[in-house]
Amino acid sequence: MQRNNVHHKTLRLMGNRFTITVVEEDAQWAEQQIDEAIAEVSRIEKLLTTFNNDSQTNQINANAGIMPVKVDQEVFDIIQRSLRISVLTDGAFDITYGSIDKRFWNFDRTMTALPDPETAKETIKLINYRNVILDSQNLTVFLKEKGMRIGFGGIGKGYAAERAKQLLIRNGVKSGIINAAGDLTTWGNQPNGKPWIIAVADPDAQNQAFSFLNISDVAVATSGNYEKFVIIDGKKYSHTIDPKTGYPVSGIKSVTIICPNAELADAMATPITVLGVDAGLGLINQMKGIACIIIDDDNQIYTSSNINIL
Repeated sequence: MQRNNVHHKTLRLMGNRFTITVVEEDAQWAEQQIDEAIAEVSRIEKLLTTFNNDSQTNQINANAGIMPVKVDQEVFDIIQRSLRISVLTDGAFDITYGSIDKRFWNFDRTMTALPDPETAKETIKLINYRNVILDSQNLTVFLKEKGMRIGFGGIGKGYAAERAKQLLIRNGVKSGIINAAGDLTTWGNQPNGKPWIIAVADPDAQNQAFSFLNISDVAVATSGNYEKFVIIDGKKYSHTIDPKTGYPVSGIKSVTIICPNAELADAMATPITVLGVDAGLGLINQMKGIACIIIDDDNQIYTSSNINIL
């Protein structure tokens, strides 16, 4: 068997570092496929971004409490799927998270105390996925409360990675990896025919791995408190806010989700962090085709019932 070549390109997309890898003998064709995948991620970024006033996301936000906004089927569908995940996680995942008052949550050295409970609750009063009203006949989205904002930070890069992967598969790319800032999706095998080997980051040493996984046709996403956090009175708080309390979550260092779909993996990592070890694993164990690894603040490792870490 002739050995294929691995081709890849790394660049900044959706505010994150993306690396697109394909296995293919024809270098020119491989580069063309990678460029098509980049174009697909860029297209999705323009659709979902909140940094462009003309994006459909910002049009929805600008008309919060005023009127419904007609959107593309694609935008409607991802919002609909996001709301389903909100129901599944009892609101621990919520795309109206964009409504939060960010003045209280800078997570830098100037943050030396948590706000009082009343202030914290005030910062999250507009976060409520139930106030996103969808009209499937007219393809409109309406945010009921003025000042509400949606954002796709918890699901967007996973969705883009999945779409890029599916595009490459349709184009005939037999094997590859889309790595979206550590959240990645794979298909096929390495040139030697063996599954891809990916490292699960050690939350205490980002450049080291605490475990390796052999995977193919699987997506992996990790949410960790090592990315952005503050330490107040000796306790570590991550940048992830519990939508119900307005407080940053603590107790879990990292959550790794493993499942066939990159969008779902991306979307589930944060809410499992919010739910905590017991409720998080309880939810994952009720779902088919999805696995989870949790490391808590005491470096205890917990896994869903369908996975074993050696």
